[in-house]
Order: sequence, then structure tokens, then C-alpha cells
Amino acid sequence: MTNETVAGVRIPDSALAREATELVREAASPLLFDHSRRVFVFGALRGAEQGLEFDPELLYVGAMFHDLGLTDRFARTDRRFEIDGADEARRFLTAHGVAGELAQRVWTAVALHTTPEIPLHMAPEIALVTRGVELDVLGIGYHALTDEQRAAVVAAHPRPDFKNRILAAFTEGIRNRPGTAFGNVKADVLAHFVPGFERGDFVEVIKGSDWAE
Repeated sequence: MTNETVAGVRIPDSALAREATELVREAASPLLFDHSRRVFVFGALRGAEQGLEFDPELLYVGAMFHDLGLTDRFARTDRRFEIDGADEARRFLTAHGVAGELAQRVWTAVALHTTPEIPLHMAPEIALVTRGVELDVLGIGYHALTDEQRAAVVAAHPRPDFKNRILAAFTEGIRNRPGTAFGNVKADVLAHFVPGFERGDFVEVIKGSDWAE
């Protein structure tokens, strides 16, 4: 057992956590690996700040797997990338003897991590994956942590030119499944970076449905 800590947060080091780490290290780019580790640490720090009780191992798997749907190994083209990662997280946990509600909790954490607000009202592990993602990608909750905490996390897992590079990763991960961006934040990414992308319109879907009125 090692005792690796980042910003005072202990990185889980069970056999399950080590296998999760290696799976993501092999499947994902360094950009996504470092991002996923930051999401775990930021989520754990936000949980401590809010006095939440959570399972660090479940939070770790949720954080590490949350962007697997953007990788060549796990990406599909017929559904949202969040579902790709969620399904793999549940499969991984079930294969390691973590099933039922706990595996479903991690599935939900990954599946909802780009859905604003709703995850924050669910189980702590679900809420904290979203908190970690929001802090690292959007800067939401930036000032809930100290300068020293943020610096320690970035020292362990650097984020050079992260804003531009994560947007490029989002674009490449979803450009071949534009229909899956309907009604969610990834439509903004495609509108900015994919020429010819036409955003779906919720109102037009309602008006154009087969109902007569």
C-alpha cells in the first residue's frame, strides 16, 4: 500500500483502485488522465468542505471513468459519451464484486456529470463527481478551495493550456455523434468548433412531432 496524497487527499490504493488507474492510464490521453485525477481530488476537497460523508473508492472510480467515452477504446457513435463511461464503470465495478446500488451510484455519477444541478441533489459520490468536473472545467467553486490547495493539485497533475485542449478533446469525442448533443451542453462545443453543425431545437421538435396539435 502506498500513501500518495494530493492536497491532503489520500489517493485510493486498493487493488480495485489500482486497476482503475491503469485502465484509464492505458485508454486515455495524459490530458484526460490528469483531468480525471484532478476531478477526484477536487471532488474530495469539496466534499470535505461541505462535511459530506462519501466512499473515496466509489468517488475515485466515478472520477477516473467519467470521460472514458471520449477515448477511442470506449467511444461509440450511437449515444452520449457519458453513457459509454458510465457503462464501463458499472461493468468494471461488477467484475470486482461491487454491484447493485453501489455500482448504479457510480453509473449515475458518470452519466450525469454534464447535467447541471440535478447531480448535486443526489448521493454524495454523484454530487462530488460533478463538483470536481465543474471546478476543473468551468471554474465553478474555484474560490471554495484555497490557493494552496489548487496549486498542490495542479502541481501533481498539471493542466497546460487545459481550456483549449479539453475543448479539442470534447470536439473530437463527439463530432461523429452530433445527434447526442441535443439538449445538453456539448451542443455548445459543436456549434463553436464543427463547421456546418446545426443545433437541435427543442421547440421545433415539439412543433414538428406527429401530434396534430
